[in-house]
Amino acid sequence: MTKNITVGVLALQGAFVEHMTLIREAAVLVKLKRDWEWQFAEVRTASELEACVALIIPGGESTTVSLVATRSGLLEPLREFVKVKRKPTWGTCAGLILLAESANRTKKGGQELIGGLDVRVHRNYFGRQTESFQAPLDLPFLKDQASKLDNQEGEKEEKPFSGIFIRAPVIEKVLPVVQGEQIDESLLDETVIAVSTDAERAEAAKQVLRPVEIMAILPGRSRALKKKIEGLGLDDEIGDIVAVRQDNVFGTSFHPELTKDARIHIWWLNQVRDTIQGQSLR
Repeated sequence: MTKNITVGVLALQGAFVEHMTLIREAAVLVKLKRDWEWQFAEVRTASELEACVALIIPGGESTTVSLVATRSGLLEPLREFVKVKRKPTWGTCAGLILLAESANRTKKGGQELIGGLDVRVHRNYFGRQTESFQAPLDLPFLKDQASKLDNQEGEKEEKPFSGIFIRAPVIEKVLPVVQGEQIDESLLDETVIAVSTDAERAEAAKQVLRPVEIMAILPGRSRALKKKIEGLGLDDEIGDIVAVRQDNVFGTSFHPELTKDARIHIWWLNQVRDTIQGQSLR
């Protein structure tokens, strides 16, 4: 009997259709073990989320997604999915904001966060919609993937990934690993933090979370915004952090779904496959 492995795309608002297109394309190249089969589903309810082994939270308006999730009773199931069950989750742009444990430039009570990544994000860091841009990104994790895919052809240079930044956030700070709420962050002006649930607190004693990994940096852009950086008191030594991972939670401030390039979707789906196949052996 075939076992369906369902990956969901949160479909409350934003670019979920584009994600569905690329993740289906990626699945052709990511093989499961015998008798397992990929399925992909738009997620709008708690029951649809429950059927998923992994989830993508697309770009859009994070405040709108948070509001709709709260009103539809989906916010707490999302927190449990990400922070208690620790299922593989990827957020792009607005999705990254929702997955952050702290977000600034936000009115208190104006934005609910899911959490899962011990980072502080800076909302709309790059400006308004009219200031959107594309930039080539050097992504080492894609190079590792390419070497595996092209092992029969020898080494092949991996082309940069075209990052699309639309009212994009940036990872302003990597925070210390905290089991529960980032209380120190809540003391900052215009900053909200993710709520720690009872279930998360109960599970915390069993979990050992790894520190956040920096997966991609946009060099040079912050230097172009030097006056803005200085005014905000941000660290300009390493450029702008635009992708991070912590255990099974991955976030990008740019929009891979708005390109025709499925490489990041292929990489992420490989991570999902390795996670679920590893769990099946326990």
